[in-house]
Amino acid sequence: MNKDLLKRIESDPKVLCGKPVIRGTRISVELILEKLSDGDDFVKICKEYDLHADDIKAALIYASEFIANEEILEAL
Repeated sequence: MNKDLLKRIESDPKVLCGKPVIRGTRISVELILEKLSDGDDFVKICKEYDLHADDIKAALIYASEFIANEEILEAL
């Protein structure tokens, strides 16, 4: 996994209420994940949103890291 790709993701409170997006765009990590889950492939997403395949990889790495760091707290 190339964590350098994470530099392609940014969160700015002034852009989409701070949701993580592809740097310099308003294309959210969430949108990319939705497109992939709908069956769209990298090529289609790249053409539709003028992205590079590394942008999509970065979104996947971001989501993976986010989930990996999630903590489940047991109710007392």
